[in-house]
Order: sequence, then C-alpha cells, then structure tokens
Amino acid sequence: MEQSNKTTFRNPWAWIPTLYFAEGIPYVIAMSVSVIMYKRMGISNADIALYTSWLYLPWVIKPLWSPVVDLLKTKRYWIVTMQLIIGAALACVAFTIPMPNFFQITIAILWLMAFSGATHDIAADGFYMLALDAGTQAEFVGIRSTFYRIAMLSGQGVLVIIAGYFETHGGIAFAWSVTFFIVAALFLSLFVYHRFVLPYPVVDTPKIGNQTANFLPEFFKTFGSFFSKEGILLTLAFMLLYRFNESQLVKLITPFLLDTVEKGGLGLSTTQVGVVYGTFGVIGLMLGGITGGIAIAKKGLRFWLFPMMIIIHFPDLVYIFLSQTQPDNFPLVCALVGMEQFTYGFGFTAYMMYMIKVSDGEHKTAHYAICTGIMAMGMMIPGMFAGKLQEWLGYQTFFMSVLVSLVPALLVVSQLKIDPEFGKKNKAVKA
Repeated sequence: MEQSNKTTFRNPWAWIPTLYFAEGIPYVIAMSVSVIMYKRMGISNADIALYTSWLYLPWVIKPLWSPVVDLLKTKRYWIVTMQLIIGAALACVAFTIPMPNFFQITIAILWLMAFSGATHDIAADGFYMLALDAGTQAEFVGIRSTFYRIAMLSGQGVLVIIAGYFETHGGIAFAWSVTFFIVAALFLSLFVYHRFVLPYPVVDTPKIGNQTANFLPEFFKTFGSFFSKEGILLTLAFMLLYRFNESQLVKLITPFLLDTVEKGGLGLSTTQVGVVYGTFGVIGLMLGGITGGIAIAKKGLRFWLFPMMIIIHFPDLVYIFLSQTQPDNFPLVCALVGMEQFTYGFGFTAYMMYMIKVSDGEHKTAHYAICTGIMAMGMMIPGMFAGKLQEWLGYQTFFMSVLVSLVPALLVVSQLKIDPEFGKKNKAVKA
C-alpha cells in the first residue's frame, strides 16, 4: 500500500535511466527479438510477419485505456505492477519455448507482455511529468530517450549475441529459453529496484473522486477534438504512410540476414545478426536521431520534411543491393546496416516532430497518445502481410516493391502545410 509519508522526491538520476530502460525492453522483445527467435526456431516468414505484427496492437489501442491509468490507482502503482507482470510473462516464455506447440503459447504470452508494456508506457510517461517540474523534465528528456535506445541496443544486440552463444553450446530451443530467463531475471530485478526507489510524488493520486461523473463525456470530447482538427484526413494519411516502407522491412530484415544464400538471404549466424543489426544498426539509429534533431532545430520542420522523407527510404536501396549481390563480407554488411539505420534515424525525426505539431493544444498529452496509436497501426497492418508478400516475390523483388511505397507518401508530404518557424530552436525558446 502506498503511504503519504513516503519519500516524495528522489534524485532523477536514481530512477529515470532505469525506468526508461525498462520501458524499451518489452517493445524490442515484441518487435525485434521475437522475430529472430521464431526464425531460428523454424517458423515461416509469413507466420512470423503476421503473428508478430499482432503484437503491435496494444500500442495501437493504448489511447483507449490510458484514461483508466489516470482514474484508477497511482502511476507508481501501475509502473511496478506492470513490471512484475512483464517479468513473469518473460519467464513463462522461457518455460514454454521447449514445448512442441511453443509458437502458439509464446505468441499468447508475448501479447500479454505487450499489453502490459503499453500500459507501462502510459504510466511511466505520466509519472515522469508528475514527479518532475517543467525545467527538470526538459533537462532529462534526452536522458530518457538515450536509455530507451540503450534498451533497444541491449535487446537487438546483447540478447541476440547471448542466444547465439548458447545455440552453439546446447541447441536453439535451449539457447532462447536461457536468453528469456536472463531477461526475465533482469526485469524482475528492475521491478524490485523501482518498488523501493521510485518516489511518491504528492500529485500522483488517483482521480476517481469527483471527476467520475464527467469521465465519459470528457473522454469522447478529447477524441472528438483530435479528429476535428483542420486537415485531419491529410494528417492521418501522413502518419499511416510515412513509415509504410519500414513496416514491411522491419519484419523481413532479420529473416533475410539469417536465411541461407540458397534461399536468397545472407546466411549470417545468430551472433552475427546480434552484432550487425543490434550494435552497428542501433548505434547508427541513435546518431541519426541526434543529427536529425539538430538539423530541424536549425532549419525547422518545413525545410527538412521532404528531404527526410527521401532519406528515410535509403534502407530500401541498401537491402536491394544486399539481396542482389549477397556479399560474403561481414564488415561490409555491418557498415551498410549502420548507414541505413543512421538515415532511418535521421528521417524519423521529422515524423516525431510532426506528431508534436499535431498534438499541440488543450489535450496535447491525450492527442500525442492518439498519434502514437495511429503510428503503431501504420506499422502493424502492412507488416502482417509483408511475410506472405516476400515469400511470393522473393527477397530481391520484395525489397524493390518496398521502394515503390515511397510514391504515395511523397504525394501526401507535398500537400502538408507547416509553419516555416515550427521546430526551430529560437522558436521553441520564445514559446
């Protein structure tokens, strides 16, 4: 039970890095690590793409239950409870991997983990705003983003390398079972740590009191105000199409890297995939995101939106090249993946800034949550069919077809109207 006499403030360095590291782990497990595991366990590309894309659903629909996190209990309660559930779910995955029908069981457990992870995101972001004043929030926004990306690096890199090591010392099922036990132990440790270290902000209280009667009217009013924004249809088209290429690529990149040369892939080992995509790739992604933020701060979103739309499709060219040449040159593959992730991180900055622009107004927190849900939908639906499309076309033609998806997005971007000053650093300071 959470008492009012508990510590109301702790040094943010004691909990922000670990909280946002914990926020990143469920997402990278659901979206990336599971794809590699299922590929190594012999699941087809079509089934991998279809069923792991369903794991996006909790992040798509999380705006629908985000008010519940506000009304019931405290943000702190939701954080530690979800971390306990996520840790237990990861342990259950580890137990069930050796079973004959592991695919169906683990997908179900991972969906529970994803739902808990999306709920954890809502609570963590709310807790961040409640526990810190505006100045401290601005000071630590880069720290929270950095440790979220470190979680991505750890999941796509370190965990995959660990699995690759154990694959050579006990078999594939044993390797992935051990890997999930390790990440489960890590997450349960984070649960214990945050149970005792997270502060108890005075303003972190449930709002079930006198606001209950107005909950449903305000809930629908918030949603209605978003979908009544000027130019909303063009906005929705942009958010659904900007990452249309990535939604297809992300499900097939690691299967392509792992598949044998005879099947059109590069024939990399699990450990090599962990190094190339989870290390060089994520480092490139981080550097690209930082550079993109600096670029927009100098010239504004309007100046960079169209160029970033072009640049974010550079990964399509990289995988067209790799699928056509199938180079037996690991350093070259590392360099190309690092480059394509840099360009993706650079181009994705425009998308994030546009969501901030769209969310501005009276209900910016709720509207931003809606934007992230639409973003997740844009990733989920195309990804569901990408595996079947790849099996039908083959890797070479599939990657070329992904490049063609640039055209609708370009048409939408050319129609957007953005204030030339939006996103510039001096503009932000004046605001």
